[in-house]
Amino acid sequence: MVDARAPGSLWRSVRSLPEFWRLLELRTASQFGDGLFQAGLAGGLLFNPERAADPWAVAGAFAVLFLPYSIVGPFAGALLDRWDRRAVLVAANLARLLLVVGVAVLLAVGASDLTVLCGALIVNGFSRFVTSGLSAALPHVVPRQSVVVMNSVATATGATATFLGANFMLLPRWLFGSGDAGAATIMSMVAVPIAVAFVLSLRFPRHVLGPDDTARAVHGSVFYAVTTGWIYGARTVLNTPTVAATLSGLASHRMVFGINTLLVLVIVRHSDTQAVGGLGTAVIFVAATGLGAFLANVLTPMSIKRWGRYATANGALVCAAVIQLAGATLQLVVMIVCGFLLGLAGQMVKLCADTAMQIDVDDALRGHVFAVQDSLFWISFIAAITVAAAVVPADGRSPVLALVGSAVYLLGLAVHSAVGRRT
Repeated sequence: MVDARAPGSLWRSVRSLPEFWRLLELRTASQFGDGLFQAGLAGGLLFNPERAADPWAVAGAFAVLFLPYSIVGPFAGALLDRWDRRAVLVAANLARLLLVVGVAVLLAVGASDLTVLCGALIVNGFSRFVTSGLSAALPHVVPRQSVVVMNSVATATGATATFLGANFMLLPRWLFGSGDAGAATIMSMVAVPIAVAFVLSLRFPRHVLGPDDTARAVHGSVFYAVTTGWIYGARTVLNTPTVAATLSGLASHRMVFGINTLLVLVIVRHSDTQAVGGLGTAVIFVAATGLGAFLANVLTPMSIKRWGRYATANGALVCAAVIQLAGATLQLVVMIVCGFLLGLAGQMVKLCADTAMQIDVDDALRGHVFAVQDSLFWISFIAAITVAAAVVPADGRSPVLALVGSAVYLLGLAVHSAVGRRT
């Protein structure tokens, strides 16, 4: 068992697993591109002086970007358990590369928000396909007893890369401006890390990332596997209490994160007249959340080793409900601190969910379940942000919404405690 508290030992363990190291390199390049793409898109649409953005525009942007793929994701996720995952990663990264160039062209010619968002939607679909594939493949490249620690290493690496990509966006935005031309330039830069991810995905030997053809593998035509993807994925989740419990807690966290995201974006947009400054404040909030999530990757393995996955997730949800109460002050400084702490708590729940899926789910169905998690992850977020957009005032100052978030955490805690107790 790897000692997560000894950096030297952990580093040697990671370097002793060559295929896992390659997986980390691929994840780093891919998620750096994701961070740069998402931040560039937010700057190009929500913080662009040439375009307007009210609460409904914010909610609509997230819905167009994430909802369609969230609905079809579990169907497509069946392909991760059907085809060689290495081939899927190669094809998905190549498709991302071509599509990102297309989005850059759309921004350069001043296309409408909806047209740009539709292009970005397809990019996000392939990006999340890559992320799910990397997570499903991890148990193939590390020993079973090291899955918890190495999953934390992979998640921390990906989160750091996303954070760096998002913040790197501020430099070209400062150099090239906050209008459509500057946004198009940033999008063209996204092609570089994605091209690197494409090249790195070619280095894996065939079939080394799975899937395994176990007794639970879904056989039949590709059409049958895809059309039944939701059924097999959902059934596996419901029949695995550890997965169902942690996904319920994760859904509650994503709902609250959606509420908080809308509040921060609207408050910043309303109170800060400088587009670059407003985006900088929003990036600080996201960065604080990401920093908390990064710390969770260090603390979660130790917490699971001491108290177990069930108690770790329960404790994180209790803390999150209390922290959210402080956010009801709607002071940006306080909300940023709360974002850090909620990022820590929420990531601990997510790591418990990832570990449950990587250890407790048969490899032949692991892609199905990761796709269901991905859909639940974003559907919860979009549903919360849409409902919040319907009731939030124009200046974003609604303490009641923040208090509702605390209640949502408690509801997630109740479901997690009840379902997880069946294990």
